[in-house]
Amino acid sequence: MLVLYHASHSTCSQKVRMVLHEKGVAFDEVRIDLGKKEQLSPDYLALNPNGVVPTLVDDGTPIIESSAICEYLDEKYRQNPLVPSDLVQRARMRAWMHYIEEVAVAAIRVPSFNRAFLYRFRGQDQEQFERQEIGPRPVRKELFQRMGSPKGFSTKEVDKALGELGETCRRMDEGMSREGPWLMGEQFTLADILVMPSIDRMADLGLSTVWDGKYPAVSRWYERLQARPAFKATYHAGSRVSDFLDLQPLYRADEPR
Repeated sequence: MLVLYHASHSTCSQKVRMVLHEKGVAFDEVRIDLGKKEQLSPDYLALNPNGVVPTLVDDGTPIIESSAICEYLDEKYRQNPLVPSDLVQRARMRAWMHYIEEVAVAAIRVPSFNRAFLYRFRGQDQEQFERQEIGPRPVRKELFQRMGSPKGFSTKEVDKALGELGETCRRMDEGMSREGPWLMGEQFTLADILVMPSIDRMADLGLSTVWDGKYPAVSRWYERLQARPAFKATYHAGSRVSDFLDLQPLYRADEPR
């Protein structure tokens, strides 16, 4: 039996749900409330000592880290393969995956917090922020240290993140304009799934101008992606932050632009 511990709006959880739905594999789910820090509870840390979602439990064995879970599922369930059979193509796909994890996945967190998640820190002073948000986290401390305060990320950090997301879209557009329709050509792979939540989150935050009108291959890719049945199952009601939160300004009010 597969049990997925996840949060509906978590970009890392969305990757794993997409793989499960592409494979047509049934799973049970336990939803983790990130706003209440349930991912840092002793029971959850016993499953995932990193204190992040998702965690996949397969017959009692926890599998952690979203990209590792995606590869695990593709190796276990051979139907609808999401990894190329050719050795060189697999290496190229994994190069994409590493780039996406290093750049796009990290960058999308910055506008996500400023536009959607600062409510979690409402009423905190600096000392409380450092004690309650930075202190207890096994990983992601660096993210909160970069944020620096309950006011959110600085203008400099936001602009840096948008630049990194724009470069990701540029590389995607360049590659798909040459090979398309997916990042690895004709085959839909884990590379597409890993970058999917960052692109969808940009659209949800009103940041599709990062690619729209600039990188047409990315726009076409996103349209094809949304037409996939697994995408529709992955993004059920409540999966986007705008489904349940009022979006806030991207930039902090106390910083001039």
